Amino acid sequence: MPDLALEVENLRVQYGDLVAVDGVSFAASPGTVTAVLGPNGAGKTSTIEVCEGFRRRSGGDVRVLGLDPATSQRVLSRRMGVMLQDGGVYPSARALDVVRLFCALHGDREQPGLLLERVGLTDRARSTWRRMSGGERQRLSLALALAARPDIAFLDEPTSGVDVNGRVLIRGIVRDLAERGCCVVLATHELDEAERIADRAVVFDHGRVVAHGTLDELRGAERSIRFRLQPGSRQPDLSSLGYPFSVEADTVIVRDASSAAMAALTALLAAQGIEPVDLRAGQSSLEDVFRRLTNGDSA
Repeated sequence: MPDLALEVENLRVQYGDLVAVDGVSFAASPGTVTAVLGPNGAGKTSTIEVCEGFRRRSGGDVRVLGLDPATSQRVLSRRMGVMLQDGGVYPSARALDVVRLFCALHGDREQPGLLLERVGLTDRARSTWRRMSGGERQRLSLALALAARPDIAFLDEPTSGVDVNGRVLIRGIVRDLAERGCCVVLATHELDEAERIADRAVVFDHGRVVAHGTLDELRGAERSIRFRLQPGSRQPDLSSLGYPFSVEADTVIVRDASSAAMAALTALLAAQGIEPVDLRAGQSSLEDVFRRLTNGDSA
């Protein structure tokens, strides 16, 4: 296996006059989980579809396991796992039958019953897709992506609609894939999930990559103070605070975690009779970084 499982260089995807992906470059290594993040319409899906071999690029170069997915899709399909957000399963198909089919298509490298057990669906083996909950469908879609025993896996929103126990199970599977040497590329809108399981992240905005690196590199040395407002509480006037801040819904973030900033903030809040909720200081979260890089757009 090459040192880099995925290489994207100056990728461009254009639909008529619309440039959806504009000169995107990033890479991912075996044995790592890379989260692909960005607002809706930022170019994430188009980029991943090119990497999977499902969409033609307008320009640039892409290498998946050292091969061009545009010309080697059949070869790559034997080594690549793909989890689509909508599943793509026939509504009346039974879980075990679908997993058996996918395992057979990939040379029976995995055992269907064990795959269902791995995703916690043994007791739903005879259930049809239409009778499954949203979370169960997500887990079945993940089982289908694992049928190839992949060297690279593209997972689209794997924890969307999944309950707490299912999320824990899926996180464990994703980390296990990476520990076995698989390169996992995870597209998600759920920044908390990305922070829990990813090693690296690529942040898209308006068709470009605006940042990429390890989570620690992205968060950097930036530290902040954050707190929530009491329900129904008025917005504080922080214009005289002297430190950069932002107000996002009911959360206030001060982009300085020094003792002087904390003292100035608490004094200002006290003077205005505002009692903060969950006041804390520390390293910025991935959500803080994401909002700063994408001008506060929703993930």
